[in-house]
Amino acid sequence: MSPRLIILVIAAFLVGGAIAVSLFALNNSPSGQPRIVSGKALIGGPFALTDHTGRRVTEKDFAGKHMLVYFGYTFCPDICPAELQVMSAALDALGDKASKVTPVFITVDPERDTVEQMNSYVGNFHNRLVGLTGSPEDIKKAAKAFRVYYAKAKDESSTDYLMDHSSIVYLMSPKGEYLAHFAYGTGVDKMAEGIAKFL
Repeated sequence: MSPRLIILVIAAFLVGGAIAVSLFALNNSPSGQPRIVSGKALIGGPFALTDHTGRRVTEKDFAGKHMLVYFGYTFCPDICPAELQVMSAALDALGDKASKVTPVFITVDPERDTVEQMNSYVGNFHNRLVGLTGSPEDIKKAAKAFRVYYAKAKDESSTDYLMDHSSIVYLMSPKGEYLAHFAYGTGVDKMAEGIAKFL
């Protein structure tokens, strides 16, 4: 197993753990017995980014439709394009129901993923895919809201480098609340089936 794949597996495990903890947050009751205090995962939240057309957007611009969200970067050699292809194919498999879902690709590499770069990249995938970029601080806030890990690979040069990042596709409700997630390697049919349950 390559070092990058090991990092992705570890990152996915940590994010999955965060989701589980958020879904089943425990708190001591007066009797000393643990009890569930929250049924919602702490995934998602406010963000302010720039889409691939140069328009400034926030989470409110996506209200009313489900969002299928993936964090990655356009210079990713394999994992990101593979996941975006699965997302696109899953939406195609949903037929007319897909109109209720907005696919969103948020970069973890704002240094290179400019509006122009994002605009040329998203055209390779679903025709409704929205690419989002922004300042490093904008991306940091969005990634934190979605519990996404990312970091520049330490063994690469400053101009030609890879990004280590968690690879999870999130399904969010029309109210911006977490509904489900799909780990790296989820097939097209499985993802389409998982999305359809909430439409």
